[in-house]
Amino acid sequence: MSQFLDRMNFFSTKNVGTFSEGHGVTTNEGREWEEGYRRRWQHDKIVRSTHGVNCTGSCSWKIYVKGGIVTWETQQTDYPRTRPDLPNHEPRGCARGASYSWYMYSANRVKHPLIRSRLLKLWRAERASKSPVAAWAAIQKDEAKRRDYIKVRGHGGFVRADWAEVNEIIAAANAYTAKEWGPDRVIGFSPIPAMSMVSYAAGSRYLSLLGGVCMSFYDWYCDLPPASPMTWGEQTDVPESADWYNSGYLMLWGSNVPQTRTPDAHFYTEVRYKGTKSVVVSPDYSEAAKFSDRWLHPKQGTDAALAMAMGHVILREFHLDRQAEYFESYCRQYTDMPLLVRLVAKNGHYVPDRLLRASDFKDGLGEKNNPDWKTVSVDRKSGKIVVPQGSIGFRWGEQGKWNLEEKDAGGNETDLKLSLVLDQDHDEVVEVAFPYFGNREHDHFEGTDHASVLPRAVPAKKADLTDGEALVATVFDLFAANYGLDRGLGGANVAKSFDENEPYTPAWAEKITGVPRDQIIAVAREFASNAEKTNGRSMVILGAGLNHWYHMDMSYRGIINLLVMCGCIGQSGGGWSHYVGQEKLRPQTGWQPLAFGLDWSRPPRHMNSTSFFYAHTDQWRYETLKVDEILSPTAPDGPWDATLIDYNIRAERMGWLPSAPQLKSNPLTVAKAVAESGKEASQYIAEQLKSGGLEMSCEDPDDPANWPRNMFVWRSNLLGSSGKGHEYFLKHLLGTSHGVMGKDLGEEGRQRAKEAVWHDEAPEGKLDLLVTLDFRMSTTCVYSDIVLPTATWYEKNDLNTSDMHPFIHPLTGAADPAWEAKSDWDIFKGIAKTFSEIAPEVLGVEKDIVMVPVLHDTPGELAQPFDVKDWKAGETDPIPGKTMPNVAVVERDYPNLYKRFTSLGPLMDKLGNGGKGMSWNTQHEVEQLKRLNGEVTEEGPAKGRPKIESDIDAAEVILTLAPETNGEVAVKAWESLSKFTGREHAHLALPKEDEKIRFRDIVAQPRKIISSPIWSGLESEKVCYNAGYTNVHELIPWRTLTGRQQLYQDHLWMRAFGEAFCVYRPPIDTKSVTPMIERRTDGKPHVVLNFITPHQKWGIHSTYSDNLMMLTLNRGGPVVWISEEDAVSGGIVDNDWVEVYNLNGAIVARAVVSQRMKVGTLYMYHAQEKIVNTPGSQVTGQRGGIHNSVTRAITKPTHMIGGYAQQSYGFNYYGTVGSNRDEFVIVHKLEKVDWMEGPYVEGQPSHPKEAAE
Repeated sequence: MSQFLDRMNFFSTKNVGTFSEGHGVTTNEGREWEEGYRRRWQHDKIVRSTHGVNCTGSCSWKIYVKGGIVTWETQQTDYPRTRPDLPNHEPRGCARGASYSWYMYSANRVKHPLIRSRLLKLWRAERASKSPVAAWAAIQKDEAKRRDYIKVRGHGGFVRADWAEVNEIIAAANAYTAKEWGPDRVIGFSPIPAMSMVSYAAGSRYLSLLGGVCMSFYDWYCDLPPASPMTWGEQTDVPESADWYNSGYLMLWGSNVPQTRTPDAHFYTEVRYKGTKSVVVSPDYSEAAKFSDRWLHPKQGTDAALAMAMGHVILREFHLDRQAEYFESYCRQYTDMPLLVRLVAKNGHYVPDRLLRASDFKDGLGEKNNPDWKTVSVDRKSGKIVVPQGSIGFRWGEQGKWNLEEKDAGGNETDLKLSLVLDQDHDEVVEVAFPYFGNREHDHFEGTDHASVLPRAVPAKKADLTDGEALVATVFDLFAANYGLDRGLGGANVAKSFDENEPYTPAWAEKITGVPRDQIIAVAREFASNAEKTNGRSMVILGAGLNHWYHMDMSYRGIINLLVMCGCIGQSGGGWSHYVGQEKLRPQTGWQPLAFGLDWSRPPRHMNSTSFFYAHTDQWRYETLKVDEILSPTAPDGPWDATLIDYNIRAERMGWLPSAPQLKSNPLTVAKAVAESGKEASQYIAEQLKSGGLEMSCEDPDDPANWPRNMFVWRSNLLGSSGKGHEYFLKHLLGTSHGVMGKDLGEEGRQRAKEAVWHDEAPEGKLDLLVTLDFRMSTTCVYSDIVLPTATWYEKNDLNTSDMHPFIHPLTGAADPAWEAKSDWDIFKGIAKTFSEIAPEVLGVEKDIVMVPVLHDTPGELAQPFDVKDWKAGETDPIPGKTMPNVAVVERDYPNLYKRFTSLGPLMDKLGNGGKGMSWNTQHEVEQLKRLNGEVTEEGPAKGRPKIESDIDAAEVILTLAPETNGEVAVKAWESLSKFTGREHAHLALPKEDEKIRFRDIVAQPRKIISSPIWSGLESEKVCYNAGYTNVHELIPWRTLTGRQQLYQDHLWMRAFGEAFCVYRPPIDTKSVTPMIERRTDGKPHVVLNFITPHQKWGIHSTYSDNLMMLTLNRGGPVVWISEEDAVSGGIVDNDWVEVYNLNGAIVARAVVSQRMKVGTLYMYHAQEKIVNTPGSQVTGQRGGIHNSVTRAITKPTHMIGGYAQQSYGFNYYGTVGSNRDEFVIVHKLEKVDWMEGPYVEGQPSHPKEAAE
């Protein structure tokens, strides 16, 4: 009643007087109206959390909670200080993070378990009379029933279900698949564990205990630069952002720091005030460009040419005309430049062959252990060829000599020769041929008219080898010749002046890149001069945009060469700051046993995603790139005439890359056959593969026996963000409406694969079940069969680290998961429990055959030292772990999978833990976890084991087992490394031996991690974390063939494809535009542009891009950016709807016409989905696609190499990369906007609508 009276009194007079001559009024009203403002900022509690998004920010946030509801978030400001001489890491955060809480209670939130209605009807009909597995089998074995729900993926039709029912469906599908096809047909994709480690581990632990496959992400995302493993034997290790402040010269190359590294950008601006010079290399006028002292804007895709020209200048002025003392000393000790390379005759010239090894000499130079893997050099004092310590041959099979001390294998001090250029050092000068690719024709990239083979003079020395006398040269002399530098040795194709038009001079680069030669020369001089004066404090901050080009390694290696020849790697304030996704999973070795079930069974199944998706989305069937287009004119003789899928199949067969699925036969069935044969599994598998009794799945990816059948996607938006070749996913993997307009090789009559079986009818719809866990209705959810509502980042407990700073901090449950959402840990725990209940219907305790490639950081990486031999071609025998994959037998206890999931298994006691070739005992840590988490008391295989019931239990497992968060373990890890190096390293962790970080500690405040040999930098109060620091200052070798930073890649395939040294390679021609111009343009105004997908300001990948706040700041839907000149050519004005298309598919978006854009390019920021304000495409009849609708993955043979030191497989370490920037598109104005609203109409694929029932 009082509220009613208050409302009635609203219109009553409240004024009772005036003052100040009527300018002021006094009233009789109270101040209750202020309560609305006061209460807006009231809260019950503040909780620390962060955002599990792949941005590298890893920022600590205050989450405000009122009445059990999250109301808003602000930045935390309690990070530990850096050092007195450095700015602090805070404040951290950005506008995107500040908008996250909007998601929690928005219409975008997935609130309940959802299932495709057609599938649910089929399930309930079968389940009424059948057991769970039998019900699923009945659906899958009836093609009409299976097709009924598959064909409407992406057309809505979801209904709400309860957890018990969806868990039963998922578990039944997994059990049926494991029994019928094999557990390796159950696939899981989740990226970047560092952003929420426990959530990742939830799904991967379930899959690993099942025998399923965990898919890689780092290579698929194009975040993994193969140049890093090639050079350092390391995935990517980078300086923390605070180390920017120690730099004297900063180059931002393709990195838009203020926009994509927002929380750390202050270090960049602060060091500029300290006097550091900044150069930005970016085709467009980026956010970073306006902060630069000099902006270089090369034509997109020509970065390698620019880097090579800078290297040309530095070599000339700091290594040849004058030898900078610091540079020469650094290169002698820490690089492969002094090592010897054999030269072999070919077509009237010599070509560089492989690095010379001790075994090439008659007595092996006295080396008995691994002489095939010990590289050699000339000692300047004695003039003899010696075996320097540190090469990979010293790492395995002996102890104490794997270090970078300047000694030979006998312990004698050495002074290695970098060059044989002096008359007394070489026997003759020979012409060595180098490949040149800059003359290849391309409609959109400038070329030159130089020959494809460039002979250049190189000083050579004669060496007596086991097979006779041979000529050898140092890597440095070949390196200088590759850059085209005249050294007074005579001959052609070399330059004395920077103005000569020879490959790799500044004048040559000006023509290729458009960057004026004087700017190239100035920047190179400044960069090197600063490095010389400061002992390497010149730094390149690198963005992964360069890694999206097909020949990405050339750009990267060109930049790496600059840093190495200037002695910048491993020096504080210098080095290679390659920032991509949140790749630095700091407590990695503590996380791995939890994530991959290594506490119960080893090895797990891993797969490189690019090869997997290339095969199973059938993108290989549309391949237009021929190997002869990328093969070197200097290639050794060999069977190079094959397709890209053929190379991938050979790589899998030879044990270089993993396979998924592995064998055409069910591995559970094969294990039974092994047992019946009475033979060792490795012997049986090798014999059966050789005889043809067993076949590898990779050889026939379109056979139903080899299809992936069930897929989990969690913590990811695979179909709306990273899925290169999006429309091929829809067509072949999912079997639903798609926009593919190209014809496959069979229809085109083009070159077909030699190794892969060709089916005239390509399959459409390989997956039986797609399950996605997400908190928002993403594109992947839209195409899924089941969508499970997961907790947001403010509703669960987890761990988070970054490469940008050294702290570990938590995600914390500020509020209970809303509606029916659950944490990832609880979701997979629930699936595991249901699976264990229904599995006995078809599965018991089973043996499983697991095939594992030859792995990096194991003795197996010494498998194939010289020639490439394929056992299927009869060139050698199939020998597991040598010429084919390793074979292991793993026990699966399916009825007890849940009990294994929720406890720490006995292998941590029996086998211990380790990483990167090291191992240590963990019994003490296991006992500690029993006290911390409690012990399992229930009878069964887990009785007496530490519990892992909750997400916090899981976090404690990681923290306890990891050397980065447990000082006692760190000391054990360093001691393990000392056995290899013969040097004492434990002093790096002893001061923190008693420190053990607990989950409650990081909830109170972020904690700095402890120095660990798993990483190549130090966490110290004296230096910032800088990659390679321990290699340089602790003399720990890089994990390469040479033990040094390796600039010469001597594997046969690297030489065959012309990439032994860094060269410039223009973008490839994907041939996806010309047929569409002929077929679709109809004389309408259009423009052909290079399609680029950089990271955006209004989202982190696809997250936030559908957030109302970010949509409001942007244009409220998908947009593409175009230059003013290109807009005029295409008859386009700002905000027009445009259609962007090629053979791969089409996009519809609004045009942003901008002066900052470079002519010839079209930007569509990654990743804008087609779930907000996206109309239909005229050319495909489908809703306008996502940014990857016009792309297609294309694999590269050099990324498939394995069994060869640093070029050996490791999960997310080395493998094929999903590049996408060589694509071109046609852009024209959309004449009519069709929003495609209305009901789904069966049988009208040319004009599909939404909402299938």
